[in-house]
Amino acid sequence: MPLDHFSNSSVDGVTTFKNRFWINTTFYDPGGPVFIFDSGEQNAAPLVPYYLQEYHGLSATMRLAKRYGGLAILWEHRYYGDSLPFPIDKNTTVEQWQFLTTEQALQDVVFFADSFSKNSSSFTEYIAINSVADTLDPQSLPVHPSVTPWVWLGGSYPGVRGALLRQRNPETIFAAWASSAPVHAQVDMWAYYAAAQRSLTVNCSADWVAVTSYVDNVLRGTNTTLIEDLKFDLLKARLSGPGGNTSGADGLTKEQANKTSDYYGFSASILPFCNLLETRNFTSNSAENGIVSLSGVDETFQAFLVALAELDYDSIPGSPDDPVADMSWMRQYCSEYGFYQRGNPENPLSIETSFQSLELFQQQCDEAFSDHLPSWPQVENINKYGGWDMRPSNIMFANGEFDPWRTMGLASIELNSPQRKPSVVVPGCNVPSNATTFFGITYDNMVHVSDMRVLLVPDSNHTDFKTVGFYSPVSQAPFYTGLGLFQLALDEWLPCFAANSG
Repeated sequence: MPLDHFSNSSVDGVTTFKNRFWINTTFYDPGGPVFIFDSGEQNAAPLVPYYLQEYHGLSATMRLAKRYGGLAILWEHRYYGDSLPFPIDKNTTVEQWQFLTTEQALQDVVFFADSFSKNSSSFTEYIAINSVADTLDPQSLPVHPSVTPWVWLGGSYPGVRGALLRQRNPETIFAAWASSAPVHAQVDMWAYYAAAQRSLTVNCSADWVAVTSYVDNVLRGTNTTLIEDLKFDLLKARLSGPGGNTSGADGLTKEQANKTSDYYGFSASILPFCNLLETRNFTSNSAENGIVSLSGVDETFQAFLVALAELDYDSIPGSPDDPVADMSWMRQYCSEYGFYQRGNPENPLSIETSFQSLELFQQQCDEAFSDHLPSWPQVENINKYGGWDMRPSNIMFANGEFDPWRTMGLASIELNSPQRKPSVVVPGCNVPSNATTFFGITYDNMVHVSDMRVLLVPDSNHTDFKTVGFYSPVSQAPFYTGLGLFQLALDEWLPCFAANSG
């Protein structure tokens, strides 16, 4: 892969790098479509068994490949996994980071697609000579996007990439399924917690808001003893564990606690935390309007501390422990995407503290990438493709009702968004959407990327975001619903490609 698609630059003698991809030809019939699944901001290798081999479940990529006689590809993003032009760590230089941009990464896909053959006869001859499948040169496959349709599948950031590619390079990406895609880049993403709050039960929301307001007021005050005690209590609770185990907080002093940031946000899994909070660690029945309605904020805060301590953080699906991915994605959101998830200072009923400010996010970015970041993320690099107002053709957008990332997608219901509505009516091939609707679906009661694969056999890796990188819902409905709707769309669109190319 060229390091620089646009100026042919080199750094430290590097002009190209190896970009990983995997191919499954199990269902491929010559002439069939290409289904490319993008792994996005993570190491792609752990996804191979699930998205290309359907280990313990089904994947949308392989189901579509089987239905349409297609070729399945899993793609790894530059600067992630083993697709590294340079080592990624705290010593990565500004000159080396400069090639991790949206435009370079999108052009990678175009370059990759263009590397395939257009000539089906050469492929037939190649197979005759090389009958052993393991010797197949992938680039000999006659799947250049000028002769066969390329269909993109991706969730979250990969969903954004699919939408941008369809807008930017319709000659390369013919159609896309963009799941939970926050296509509108925005620095201030306080809406993240507004969406999370909508998913809470009334009692948990009331108590969470009460505790947040109480702690914020204490931290804004002048009683230094009370501030120190409060920080100590919060930090001790977070360092403790289930069953009253406080060993993790051994040695913690009030002086140490007082030196911590005023930011104290809670990003734990909402449902188990709320269960612990509202039942006071399963010692009482929950109150309809929350503990605060019966016992006041002091007792609510104490119950909150117990819930923090008793929550089993190790069992909660979370981000993969991958320092390369963490660093590379931080670089991307600090430089282009923003998505700074702070509490809304204009909303006194927010569940997230207002101490998590835009300035704090920017400070963290500046400290990680000193002296070579723009003053604010350059979101216009993304939104030039339309953002909330994009009107693409041949894309299905899917979202979960309670996905906080829906707020930056076409299905956003935030007041500052266009509030467009999804429609399950399949549009004609290459027909753009309009200003008020778009082709897609919002799954009731679902969260982030609930539809790209489904679990059929119990498998701890398959359900753990830390291991596989994408959530796999217990509910099977979103997978089959999304797959069925996208198949209806492809039944309408794929003949159009054949007619236009013929």
